Amino acid sequence: MTSSLYIINPAADFPTYFGAEILLAAGRRSGVMMADLSSTTVAAMAPPDFSIAICDEGVAPVDFDNDADWIAITGKVSQRRRMIAIADEFRRRGKKVIIGGPYASLSPDHLVAHCDVLVSGEMEEIAEELFADLRAGRPRDRYFGDKPSLATSPVPRWDLYPNHRAMLGAVQTSRGCPFECEFCDVIQYLGRKQRHKPIANVLAELDALWAHGFRATFLADDNFTAYRAHCKELLEAMARWRRDGHPMDFVTQISIDATRDAELMDMLVEAGVHQVFIGIETPNLESLRETGKRQNLKIDIVEEVQKLVDRGISVMGGMIVGFDHDGPDVFSQQYEFAMSTPIPIYSLGALMASEATPLFDRMAREGRLLQGTVETQAVPWGSNIRPVTMSMEELNEGLHNLCNALYAPSAFGERMLNFIDAFGRARGPSDATIPDTSAFREIEQEAVQIAADVRRLGDAEGRMWNKVWGAALRKPQTVKIVARIMFQYAQARHMFDRGNYWEPQLAFAPPRREMAEVAAE
Repeated sequence: MTSSLYIINPAADFPTYFGAEILLAAGRRSGVMMADLSSTTVAAMAPPDFSIAICDEGVAPVDFDNDADWIAITGKVSQRRRMIAIADEFRRRGKKVIIGGPYASLSPDHLVAHCDVLVSGEMEEIAEELFADLRAGRPRDRYFGDKPSLATSPVPRWDLYPNHRAMLGAVQTSRGCPFECEFCDVIQYLGRKQRHKPIANVLAELDALWAHGFRATFLADDNFTAYRAHCKELLEAMARWRRDGHPMDFVTQISIDATRDAELMDMLVEAGVHQVFIGIETPNLESLRETGKRQNLKIDIVEEVQKLVDRGISVMGGMIVGFDHDGPDVFSQQYEFAMSTPIPIYSLGALMASEATPLFDRMAREGRLLQGTVETQAVPWGSNIRPVTMSMEELNEGLHNLCNALYAPSAFGERMLNFIDAFGRARGPSDATIPDTSAFREIEQEAVQIAADVRRLGDAEGRMWNKVWGAALRKPQTVKIVARIMFQYAQARHMFDRGNYWEPQLAFAPPRREMAEVAAE
């Protein structure tokens, strides 16, 4: 007996810093920043006799008339409401619904009433049993996956995915993180003992992405450089793969402690890792100690970030306010810190207590959890924690002001100029040329146009864009990454607009670098 499966990755409940909702808002077709690994990996686990279709709702609408035997929905907490809405609609139509993924693993009790089958944990070791039960039409209500060897994880089914509307491909080379940040939910279901995919398997996945047209890929690891010996082996293999006719660019997530290893940083560059996300969180040392972010202590974070940018690696920074040791002056402290760095894009949010984390348990014990609030990390719309050093109104107003201050054209432009000036200078002069955008994929060309359209957002934005783009053209090796960052700026502004958050007059501090010549143009 054959079976069919319709796998859905729902749209996010709201725009995020790392989404691509600005594409549709700018009058172009929908698209996503990163291709979805969850749906394509689950599809690859299905037996050959299963009929599989994939929907990424960030690209195309859900087909509620799909006649598949089973509807499978995956998603994170940022997709929670949409996951539930889709599941409920399919069940109203008489369809059988399976829900799995990170949110189902961390908060199963919130989803069990909305599905017929709930899958928690990782699927590799339970996939054979699950699909056999589905084929027989007798699945259990719940399945629990443990922490399998990543050698068993298959090459995702990119042949079923709308690759043409994703800017970045995706490969997961490891799961888990050895650190103990109190607010982090990832280690609660992936573990603190990092597991690594065999390097040959990683290269096979890169071959598949290259064959499907991707020329930039997100390495979807929570801490790509955590185990340096293995990381260096992988980077060496990636560098060889690139030299063998695959000039792929990579984006990933690392910890700031990677900058203690000069060889590792150089190997990142040689392997094509030209953009990284780092959870900087806060310059407040007491807040870092409070949350267990020990790897950020006893270093000068600004100097460490500068090492990466000097080598030719751009940095996106995670920033959090609302720790117990954050007073009302934290917002100006964060602004001053940000403006001392060459980091243009910061994902700014209030501290959030996700379920299953030590922080959630502590807040519950202290009676400080708030109900009915936003649950997603790294968004500036509020928190589910009652602060102790300020009122909730002060926290929300401070967040609002800090977002507007950091993304005000003059302040953002200052950080961009600092970034362009420093990018790659430790490697000496470059003979790079301005890239030919006509060779880009359609969605990449659209992203470049949206980056250029930043100058049309207002007079201040136009002056900032002219200054930044002029600096990039004088340093051609920065052009591609500057275009990507400008797209991310446009996405952040769209996010603020959608949240009724953008009020430029609230920018509470002037930029540190002199931008008067920009205003005079």
